[in-house]
Formats: sequence, C-alpha cells, structure tokens
Amino acid sequence: MHVTAKADYAIRAVIELADSSQESPRKVDDLAQAQNIPVSFLENILTQLRSSGIVRSQRGPEGGYWLARSAEEVNLAQIIRAVEGPLVGVRGQRPEEIEYIGSAESLQQVWIALRANLRKVLEHVTIADIAAGKLPKGVLELTREEEAWQTR
Repeated sequence: MHVTAKADYAIRAVIELADSSQESPRKVDDLAQAQNIPVSFLENILTQLRSSGIVRSQRGPEGGYWLARSAEEVNLAQIIRAVEGPLVGVRGQRPEEIEYIGSAESLQQVWIALRANLRKVLEHVTIADIAAGKLPKGVLELTREEEAWQTR
C-alpha cells in the first residue's frame, strides 16, 4: 500500500487535534507548524475532513479546528477515506465492481482480501491509540515480525 503525503498529513493533523475541543480549537498555522505540514496543503485537507464530519471548525479570531467526535471514535481508515477515497481501488473502481475472466478470474478475491487486511489494521487503530502511544495488541504483534520491517 502506498500512503500518500495527503493521507499522512491528514492523519497527523487529526492526531494533533486529539486534545482539542470547541472551547479550545486549534489554528491551521499551529497545526501546520506542530507537524511540519505546508499550510496551503493543510487547509485543503481540513476542508475535506470537515466535509466528512471528522473535524469541525469555527471562523474568527477565537476560531480553529477540533474533532467532531472523540479521538476514540475516529480511526485511520475513516481519515484516509475522507481524503483519498476507498482503501483499495483498482483502476478507479472498487474490487467488488470488477469482473475478471479466464485465468485472472480469482484476482478479484485477492483485491478483496487485501482490503480486508488493510481494514483489520486501519479500522482498529484510533487517533486516541496513537496520541496515547498505545497501539492495539494485534497491531503491535504485526510490528514484531521481522518481515514487517523489510522492504520488498
């Protein structure tokens, strides 16, 4: 899986918002500086996150951004989908929408299995987990496998 800069920036921005609230919103400049994200890029990402209901915002001198739900309720898959679309797409389509024929017929099942495995990680890791530095046991177990650290 290729994680784009946009998805990475979106996740990092949401992590920064883990402790924010409507009473103490965070400014775009503050978020950008905290995570070394270009402000113009971050503004666009925050607009998409707001449209998806992940963050809320308020204009004005006392305004800024905060999470629309608790950090425990926001997972990585939701953020990625908000800025990039479906987790696994093949030529712009969802795997279940594609039909293969002949010797490639079972390829659809491969794409669906890939999506299922991505979801096992991305839907179970919340912003609260990352902000607290306490990842779910299953995710930590995956990182302990030597193969996980090898680039192929």
